[in-house]
Amino acid sequence: MIDPTQNNADLFCDVCGGATRLPGHGQQFGTLQASWGDGCAHDGERYQVQLCEACFFQALANPRHARRIHHLFDEPPVPDDPAFGRVARDDLGGES
Repeated sequence: MIDPTQNNADLFCDVCGGATRLPGHGQQFGTLQASWGDGCAHDGERYQVQLCEACFFQALANPRHARRIHHLFDEPPVPDDPAFGRVARDDLGGES
């Protein structure tokens, strides 16, 4: 796992190529990752992509939109969730 406070080589967004280091705050990035196992079309493949904040939230917008479309005619309707995917808030220590 990559330590966001590390002082060695800068990481760059795998989508836009922008820097992920914020002056005074270290590396700030999101990670999209997958490990596919038995029975999957991509069995044995692993993926990991580092994203800057803007590209991360653009990437998150796609499954959020797909969820809305998938449940468009559900009764009761599935509400749009602006916190889609978020597992913690105000967790500056990254512990939960």
